[in-house]
Amino acid sequence: MATANNKAQCFVCNKEKNTYSCKGCSNEFCFPHLTEHRQRIETQLEEIINDHDQFQQTIIQQKQNPLDSSLIQQINQWEANSIHQIQQTAEEYRKTLMNLTQKSIDDVEKKFIELSQKLKEIREENEFNENDLKHFQLKLTQITKELLTPPSISIEGDSQEFIKKISVISSFEEIQIKKNKFQQFGITVVGGNGYGHQLNQLNFPNGIFIDNDKSVYIADCVNHRIVKWKLNSDKGQIIVDRNGNTGLNRPTDITFDKENNSFIISDSTNKRVILYFDKNPTNQQILISNIKCFGLTIDKNGFIYVSDYENHEVRRWKQGDKKGELVAGGNGKGKRLNQLNVPTYIFIDKDCSVYISDCGNHRVMKWIKNAKEGTIVAGGNGQGNSRKQLSAPRGVIVDHLGQTYVADRGNHRVMRWCEGDEEGEVVVGGNGQGNQSNQLNIPSEPNFAQTQYSFSSEKWKQLISLIDSKNFQALDDTVGCPDCADGGAEWIQINYSNKNKQVTFELGKLIKGFEGLINDLRSLRDKYVNNL
Repeated sequence: MATANNKAQCFVCNKEKNTYSCKGCSNEFCFPHLTEHRQRIETQLEEIINDHDQFQQTIIQQKQNPLDSSLIQQINQWEANSIHQIQQTAEEYRKTLMNLTQKSIDDVEKKFIELSQKLKEIREENEFNENDLKHFQLKLTQITKELLTPPSISIEGDSQEFIKKISVISSFEEIQIKKNKFQQFGITVVGGNGYGHQLNQLNFPNGIFIDNDKSVYIADCVNHRIVKWKLNSDKGQIIVDRNGNTGLNRPTDITFDKENNSFIISDSTNKRVILYFDKNPTNQQILISNIKCFGLTIDKNGFIYVSDYENHEVRRWKQGDKKGELVAGGNGKGKRLNQLNVPTYIFIDKDCSVYISDCGNHRVMKWIKNAKEGTIVAGGNGQGNSRKQLSAPRGVIVDHLGQTYVADRGNHRVMRWCEGDEEGEVVVGGNGQGNQSNQLNIPSEPNFAQTQYSFSSEKWKQLISLIDSKNFQALDDTVGCPDCADGGAEWIQINYSNKNKQVTFELGKLIKGFEGLINDLRSLRDKYVNNL
């Protein structure tokens, strides 16, 4: 610890003595004070060891009794307060119901007394016939029914949340997700045989749904049909098309209603949303009429959300409703926070907040439940290509950490926005339109399934790809198939149906070759048409 020096001033007693240097504090000590200094350091070490042992004991206690933590106590307190609030409100409703019931009983009793008086009178006067008996019998039946089921009293549910929810948020989990890097490769599972209407072809595929068997259901828009592709199949099966009683006309999205075991389809040009039973094709139902629908989804409570790009709004319906409830927009076309401009794809999180790809305003909006206006979570700084801007955004998905992933279609890139940030992060692309290894060409709607597979739907490229990602963790297990990929996986696959031309981006590297250059969508479409 210390080395002897010639005589020097002791740091403690300030006397000239033979001193020893402490390498830790670089001071000079005489021998007695050096001993004291050493004892003091040893005491401090013992204190650290004691703190260490106490902390070790705390860890053991936390592992043995995890419910004793302060955060658990906060949840317990929230639970107790919520139960008390429910009990208090229930007691108030019981009192109200008892008062109303008593009034109803009094009214029935009054009618019963009047009926009894009339029965007594006709019996004493002996003046009655069959019609009188029918009248009395009907009257008695009516007041009996009123007593058992009062017509003026009923119980209705309230669509507004009664108890304020709480959330558990982990910054550790967010850090781990951002650190994750994924190794992925793509294989063709749907299409890839050019632009057309054959069973092995697609024509502007839009929304998709993936079932538990990994079968893919596609809104094959310009072919006016819904097609099903089983995993590893080389062609699809038409589930419903424009023939027969369905008459589909440019369907743009599809989702699945587990409660009714049926598909919900956005039949855009027919201006309707239909319910289609795969096992009973003749039992088609029109759920919503006269709506320029584009994107749709269904939440955990069975509410159907639909974007209306003509009225610039999003509404939700409980099946059987005629008008629906306004969720977002509805204040005309515009860019104010209570307005939308051509809303397309939508996403619903576990709290029933609605995320809307506000295409005409070049932004993504978040409307929390029952809000009068939305907040901007991506873009909103005009059309442009800076990291603060978007250009005609389409597919959108939000993970449980509030990170928004959006296909920035006009800028040929996929962006990720953390909630509250002024600018986003370019996940893939962003180097102009083209076919180089660091470029994209009008990315549209890559998709995630809730399994370990990822699907992408590309309108102009006429192909859907399956990404096998063994290390992938689903963003939200409640999500069946949202409309945008997680750029955090650092891949995107662009597929061209012009005969085996495929580009896969993985960490910015060109994995599979691409031949030829396509300058714009029109030339691409014309090229496909000429090859048919």
